[in-house]
Amino acid sequence: MVDDNELNRLRDIAAPAPGADAKARAFEAAMRAYDLDEKTSPAAQGSAKGLRLTERAQRLWNEIMQKKLFATPAIAGLVALPIAGYATIYMLQEQPFPSGGDEKITETLADKPVARKKADADAENRVAAEALAPASPPKPQSAAAGGLARQGALTGNAPSPVPSGEFAQGGGASAPAVNGMAGTTTESKLMVQRPAPADQMLPQEQNRDRVEDFKSNPVRAALEVPVSTFSIDVDTASYSFVRRSLREGVVPQADTVRVEEMINYFPYDWKGPNAASTPFNSTVSVMPAPWNEHTKLMHVAIKGFDVKPAEQPKANLVFLIDVSGSMNEQDKLPLLQSAFRLLVNKLRPDDTVSIVTYAGDAGTVLEPTKVSEKDKILNAIDTLTPGGSTAGEAGIKEAYRLAQKSFVKDGVNRVMLATDGDFNVGQTDDDDLKRLIEKERKTGVFLSVFGFGRGNLNDQMMQTIAQNGNGTAAYIDTLAEAEKVLVEDASSTLFTIAKDVKIQVEFNPQRISEYRLIGYETRALNREDFNNDRVDAGEIGSGHSVTAIYEITPKGGGEQIDPLRYGQAAVNNGGVANADEYAFVKIRYKLPNEDASKLTTTRVTSANEVARFDQASTDQRFSVAVAAFGQKLRDEDATAKLGYDKIVEIATAARGADPFGYRSEFLSLVRLASALGGNR
Repeated sequence: MVDDNELNRLRDIAAPAPGADAKARAFEAAMRAYDLDEKTSPAAQGSAKGLRLTERAQRLWNEIMQKKLFATPAIAGLVALPIAGYATIYMLQEQPFPSGGDEKITETLADKPVARKKADADAENRVAAEALAPASPPKPQSAAAGGLARQGALTGNAPSPVPSGEFAQGGGASAPAVNGMAGTTTESKLMVQRPAPADQMLPQEQNRDRVEDFKSNPVRAALEVPVSTFSIDVDTASYSFVRRSLREGVVPQADTVRVEEMINYFPYDWKGPNAASTPFNSTVSVMPAPWNEHTKLMHVAIKGFDVKPAEQPKANLVFLIDVSGSMNEQDKLPLLQSAFRLLVNKLRPDDTVSIVTYAGDAGTVLEPTKVSEKDKILNAIDTLTPGGSTAGEAGIKEAYRLAQKSFVKDGVNRVMLATDGDFNVGQTDDDDLKRLIEKERKTGVFLSVFGFGRGNLNDQMMQTIAQNGNGTAAYIDTLAEAEKVLVEDASSTLFTIAKDVKIQVEFNPQRISEYRLIGYETRALNREDFNNDRVDAGEIGSGHSVTAIYEITPKGGGEQIDPLRYGQAAVNNGGVANADEYAFVKIRYKLPNEDASKLTTTRVTSANEVARFDQASTDQRFSVAVAAFGQKLRDEDATAKLGYDKIVEIATAARGADPFGYRSEFLSLVRLASALGGNR
């Protein structure tokens, strides 16, 4: 043992001056250990070469300690300084330090798995990697830029992502930080992102997205309110909202989840009509509910007649494009330009395209031009640049003027509005815009709306003007989604086969005590609106499928609402006609060029029922899985006891062929929601 006095004496002894030979030997040993390590070390996981820094530092430390080179403070400082810097870089980067020079980046977290044999497995792993890879939630624009980079292969000319953050090394090409990981670039300098000091960090920009608040449909007593009426909805924007939120590591806001839009995002092989004279066919089925042993599901499926490409009418399209200053982000105007290029390449030579832009004021970029002059149209799209405020009212009026200028009788005449947000100049009130659109649609020119970006999106306005413009609303967050909406679904998006389509269901209180419509809250109509041809409703495009699902409680099946004391007695005493029916479904619609509606009806009896849920068709079971997922994201009581694992089980069993991978992607989103702990 060394006592305190001895320690104090040793501490006070002056350190000898370091010798030149000792310093040289220390430096030579350190460099020799470093070079040997670089040449002989096996590659570490996730890196092209080199061991992890902690192992290198430990080797270097041992080499120095064995030679007792820390006998003097000067040598200790000389060697410790580079080691400390080395460790600091490692902690900031959390990756192996390179041997120097340019380094090939041969894989990213999203690309790491080897090529899949099945497209559906690839889609699931891609979505899971994109969403779970970041250590912290990325900025919305970063996620969108990542979507562009990943989906650019669809056209071969994806816009380049924009680098973000500060980097330690200057010079050379920098790999952009997209979605929390390296993008798809193959060569770059190693980047070390430095977190800004707390006192220099900028406040997060406020999210100004506007979404309509609504409450889920309640359970209704069939005896008190036997009739349910609503407009069909073929919009898909909500599904894209949900997907983007989950990919960014955030459980979506409940009011962004419109269950019917999630269900109708997917193509289904419902039975369609045999001739164009009948615009659509309806199929109604009854099956047990997978989340409640006491209830059943009444599944109403509509399939529109699929017009063959050779028989499709000529199209007169006006692209109404928001080029305001807020569109200057990678997932906005650049993505919009790529999306509309895809659409132009889908059109036929005798179709017509016009382009109107608005920012502060409206301007005509391209007068009506035949698609046979494709290069002229594409050049006009490519030259668009952002800047200014958003004079949407003036843009809409100019777009309708051009649509009328090149109007095609018995053809498709449509304004296609692409925007990221509000109309903040001119007529900005949603009700005023609604009246303007209603007035213009009577001329035969319909309107569709496509949303881009996050942070300024007015989803409420999009829904309002699309519904009143006899059009659809979609949200495009990636180039793949643009391809789905504007290429794969172009026929259903552009070519309307029936308008003002309404559904009315009357339930038989003798067989059904309660019912609940899943979704369609923003499409509800009054009972008397069904026969009023002046009341606007949704449209069905060529080949479109529409699905509506009711949860119904059979008589004596565990009702949630107490029966009426006197009303129940009246039914029991008097009885009702058609007592064998569960319900009576009526669908009213107009042909595109007509103002008088037509009516179709369907009786729902035990003949429409299957005894077990697994006896329902593949498409029916998958649509129910989507409905369950949407309700769970909205935290509805009906699905509180249904776990995400059960939803995955149902959807997996009903995935089917899935040629485009949409259903595999859905499975990944369910797993992401489960991992994020959303409303378990």
